[in-house]
Amino acid sequence: MDYLSNLPADVLARAAKIRLAAFDVDGTLTDGRLWYSESGHETKVFHVHDGLGLKRLQAHGIQVAIVSARISHPVALRAEELNIAHVYQGQNDKRECLRQMLEALNLQPEQAAFVGDDLPDLPAMGLAGLAIAVNNAHPWVAARAHWRTRLGGGRGAVREACDLILHAQGKSAAEQEHWR
Repeated sequence: MDYLSNLPADVLARAAKIRLAAFDVDGTLTDGRLWYSESGHETKVFHVHDGLGLKRLQAHGIQVAIVSARISHPVALRAEELNIAHVYQGQNDKRECLRQMLEALNLQPEQAAFVGDDLPDLPAMGLAGLAIAVNNAHPWVAARAHWRTRLGGGRGAVREACDLILHAQGKSAAEQEHWR
């Protein structure tokens, strides 16, 4: 995977410590567009590669969390499908939400990654030991990230973040063997 070659040593060192990976939704797990039916129901499109990446993190003992400022039934359904236990919607202060998760899980900030795309994600990214911006993130977010994905939000960027963490923790070979 070419996006995992020639990684900066500091990014690998940060990713090797991760025990909690938290993800924004709109613009990160989705492409950021909001879709409404004629009846007013919201729909979202999630990338299947991202979902498998999240499941593989969990299979390797890494806690996965969803942190969103919005409240959306499709998000709850997707989280349930992926067995994500840490789902926090309606979070206007994502940094405080991440801080409380770290406290509850008895983890340090350097053991957390936060993946985001827009300004409300910056405070949580600033707390996390590994801040990742999706490729199409707002320029201020991209500038504050330790690493930036090749792909955009909702288009496989989350999978790249998951792969980075597993690669840095020496679990890529085990992943390849798992799928033989």
